[in-house]
Amino acid sequence: MDDNPAVHQEMVTTSEEQSQPNPVGCNKNRRLLLVVFSFSLFAAALGLGVYSHLQKTADPWTSQWKSAAPPCLSPACIRTSEHFSAAMDPFSHPCDYFLFACGTGGSSTSDQRHRVRRISDEDNGELDKKREVRMRRETDIQGNSDGWLIKFPDRKTALLKTIKEILEAPEEGVSMSAAEQKAKKYFKTCMDAESPEKVGSKPFLTLLQQLGGWAVSNGWNQTDFNTTLALLMSQYSTFPFFSVYVGSDPDEEQAASDQHYIQIDEPHFQFPIDWNSKTQKSKASTRYLRPFYMSCGQYLDLLGVPSSETTQHCGLYVSLSTTLALATAPLHYRLSQKLLYHRITIQELQTLAPGIDWLACLNAIFQPLPISQSDLVLVHNLRYIMHMSQTISKWQVQHEMMGTGPLHTYMIFSLLHTLIPALDSRFFQTMRNFSIVTGDTEEEMPRWLRCLEQTERGFDTVLSHAIRERHAQKEAEELVHDVYSSLKKKLTDLVWRDDRSSAFILNKMKCLNPRLSTKTNNLSHAELNHLYAEVVLSEEDFFSNYLQILVLEQKSRSRLLSHGTQTDGLSITPSISGNNIIFPVGMFVSPFFHSSYPRALNYGTLGSLMAKDLLHLLLPDIQTKANNPELESMCIWSHYLSVTEDPGRVGTFSLSPSEQQEVWVQYSALQVALDAYKMSFTRHPEDSSLSDLSYIHLFLSSYTKVTCDADSYHEFMPFEPSFLVTVLCSNSHFCPKPLTCVNKSQSYPREMCQSRTLH
Repeated sequence: MDDNPAVHQEMVTTSEEQSQPNPVGCNKNRRLLLVVFSFSLFAAALGLGVYSHLQKTADPWTSQWKSAAPPCLSPACIRTSEHFSAAMDPFSHPCDYFLFACGTGGSSTSDQRHRVRRISDEDNGELDKKREVRMRRETDIQGNSDGWLIKFPDRKTALLKTIKEILEAPEEGVSMSAAEQKAKKYFKTCMDAESPEKVGSKPFLTLLQQLGGWAVSNGWNQTDFNTTLALLMSQYSTFPFFSVYVGSDPDEEQAASDQHYIQIDEPHFQFPIDWNSKTQKSKASTRYLRPFYMSCGQYLDLLGVPSSETTQHCGLYVSLSTTLALATAPLHYRLSQKLLYHRITIQELQTLAPGIDWLACLNAIFQPLPISQSDLVLVHNLRYIMHMSQTISKWQVQHEMMGTGPLHTYMIFSLLHTLIPALDSRFFQTMRNFSIVTGDTEEEMPRWLRCLEQTERGFDTVLSHAIRERHAQKEAEELVHDVYSSLKKKLTDLVWRDDRSSAFILNKMKCLNPRLSTKTNNLSHAELNHLYAEVVLSEEDFFSNYLQILVLEQKSRSRLLSHGTQTDGLSITPSISGNNIIFPVGMFVSPFFHSSYPRALNYGTLGSLMAKDLLHLLLPDIQTKANNPELESMCIWSHYLSVTEDPGRVGTFSLSPSEQQEVWVQYSALQVALDAYKMSFTRHPEDSSLSDLSYIHLFLSSYTKVTCDADSYHEFMPFEPSFLVTVLCSNSHFCPKPLTCVNKSQSYPREMCQSRTLH
């Protein structure tokens, strides 16, 4: 040990000096660490800011369309989920699904299509293979769930069932207008089949006496011909010698097509009429004249007319009917000869056909509107109208002194046919028996449907209003807006054959205004009640209720002539009125649409149907105006052949121009509907779903389901329209997973037949 104090002191001093930090170096390190730390904080904050901004501005469609969706639990969703309990899943059988996607009925149709195109060069082994594929698919479907058998109804049936539900719904605790209560009351009395049976023919006989009787029963008071005719047409919606209705003139410019005119046409005859194309003349079908004569006698017997009067009066009735029929002409002939929409003033018509007091009759039909001699009417077969007038004048002279009154009897028989729905079943059965003799093989319409159509005739405004209140809410207006906007985008992408066609179509799309239903559907409950204030219905007297329906028809004609607008009634497709595209509320009913449905379901079903309707309405001859239909349809057809044909056969079969156009329309409608759903989803990403399907999965399944079950254009396709989902999924990012068949070589571009609409 070293005891030297000096040395020890030096060591201690040196050690302390070494352990003492350098002030200058420490400050430098501290500043460097601070800079690094601050930069790290800035980078982290910047990253969080960018991430937050991206999250806020990210397209929810891109990030969520394939994700699982919360279930829709509304009553409407629960009901419609039955249609998807064994959902036609496009991704479970990619090798054979789209050949036979529509089940037993669809597969047989598909098989028939395939056989037409390939039977000539397809060997038995290939046929057996396809039959095996179809049978396996059908077995899988039926074995998995009976829910597959629950099909979407056609759109007309769906609307009728919706109206039936409205009319049969209990009134307890439900707020409704007095007008709607009257509609429900009428339907209820109509459904009471026993009421007409109790009274028999008495209501008609009572009415007949009020009208002055008729010569058949020797009690006629010689009422004036034109007075009786005007009364029948105005109060009883009966048009014995010519029909009268209200409509526009298609030859007018688009902007003026809201103008409506009185239209005068041939009447409806109770028997078939033969047309001789060589002589260009008509005549009553002789083989049906005897049954027609016998039915006349049966009606008289039901009315208590002595059989001794039958021969003469039924003979005159048949003779007058066949004489009038001589100047009729079928529609195709009248179109070819430009006999429709002949403009003429009432005064000119009176000069050419003086047998009718035209001004008096038309004033009665359209009261309280004033009709003048200078008003224009549109005549659809002036030759018939002149022949009818001459016949009436001739028969008046011949039979006036005899007192047989064949013209009056003819009018009363026309009234009887109008009122048969309100009489007991014997009258209806007599009419039905004659229809069967003339070849009518259709099943008898169920009573509920007959009653529903009667209710709609008188209460069309009420029913349209009720459908709109219950179904077509703001979600319907959004669907209309999105589909129409997507369609305009699609048309902008087209390659037109010339600038004139492009300018015409695109300007037309810009000028047209899509809107839901018509003006009358915006009436308040108070306005509806006022419209039907004079209607007083009986709980037991259905005959008098039916007469009020006929009066309501007259008022509806008058409103249409004065206001130029009408309710949609039972319409299920869009139409053009002036500068508007009208989407009737009848389109927006379940199972195709409901305000509580997932939007994927609404856009996949009604959205795609709506797009097809618009394409057919606005572009009936698109094949001649743009290149896209031919190019895109042939691309799709090549894709189809590559999947279904053997190698080396691709391109062997071609499509006709009409098939090319329909394939393009169908595929474009799918693209438009998907793009419209994308618009909606971007605005409202909080959508729900059914059957645990993702958003896009539900959309594609909904499209497939409605295409198979309820698409009226289905039969015009050369293959199952559901196959178009395969083409769409060739661009795989649109679908939950690729639709490819690992057992078959498929050679086609990754993004095949795609439109910029979807990008």
